[in-house]
Amino acid sequence: MKQKLVFATHNPNKIKEIQELVPPQIELLSLKDINCIEEIEEIGTTLEENAKIKVDYIKNKYGFDCFADDSGLEVDALDGAPGVYSARYAGSEKNNEKNIQKVWVNLLNKKDQTAQFRTIIAANIEGKEFICEGKIRGTIIQEKRGEGGFGYDPIFIPEGHSKTFAELGKEIKNRISHRAKAFTVFLDKLNTVV
Repeated sequence: MKQKLVFATHNPNKIKEIQELVPPQIELLSLKDINCIEEIEEIGTTLEENAKIKVDYIKNKYGFDCFADDSGLEVDALDGAPGVYSARYAGSEKNNEKNIQKVWVNLLNKKDQTAQFRTIIAANIEGKEFICEGKIRGTIIQEKRGEGGFGYDPIFIPEGHSKTFAELGKEIKNRISHRAKAFTVFLDKLNTVV
């Protein structure tokens, strides 16, 4: 019998992507699969807190083993902003274009354009709680390039590359990204607890 594990997301593409990576004895469930239609409010002040809020909510309300992720862009010259507020940096409507514009405005006249994307995965599996992290360093550019990806991808060039995340294509991005690195750590850990 397969062990059920909830990935606290409403995004079916994320579920599909991760299902291919987890051990075969695990059945990955989305929030929709467990009839959790409510939006879990992310009121934490760090990526770690937000990921943990989602995990604790599912564990306490539904009783399932669970993991959740939260990601953000951390710009060095902006003291790590937008960070945990990346999705709503320019307002609660989560407008990608406005978020990018705000980063550009805040970086005007600043020499340092370095940044990193960071993903945190929090998990509570078989009574064991753990946190995994993945990050990738890069540079912010002052123009949008590429059609792929989402969020800040068109203005972020990862170290060792000359193209933005939006130009690199899904296959390369999914291999080198902060999320990919965090999930590699998570899957290693998962194999030791299941």
